[in-house]
Amino acid sequence: MRLPVLAACSQPADSPVEAPIAPMASAVLAGVDLTKPVRVGGNEPFWSIELTGMEMVYSGVDRPEQRAPQPAANVQGTVAAFAGTTTAGNPLKVTLTATECSDGMSDREYPLSALVEIGEETLTGCAASASAFAAASESGRVVDTVQPAA
Repeated sequence: MRLPVLAACSQPADSPVEAPIAPMASAVLAGVDLTKPVRVGGNEPFWSIELTGMEMVYSGVDRPEQRAPQPAANVQGTVAAFAGTTTAGNPLKVTLTATECSDGMSDREYPLSALVEIGEETLTGCAASASAFAAASESGRVVDTVQPAA
């Protein structure tokens, strides 16, 4: 009597199964796509940080410009943080919070509040996408006219 032979196909034990690579989800906070250029700014003293996607560029009145590589945003709930070290050796941390913000000098309303720590200094200000800053009027909300896709 002959017994039927069953064969099963399987991968060899030494061949790992690769998981599919998930596309990087965009980091959106208060309608601002943090994978796109973002502008952060404050006054007294006047300063700004451009988050270009590649660099964090700090500048201010009577202050030397400093640059640091920009990491991906570390987003937790309604807060996003970027941290690095400038080419001048200063630690630079930018924390954005999804809370409406006023710069205190204009009638503009920004979608994000900002806390910046650079070296020994702590600065507070507001933030929005760079495109919203460019299109903003002297008063009102500073937001993109086209919201990023979810």
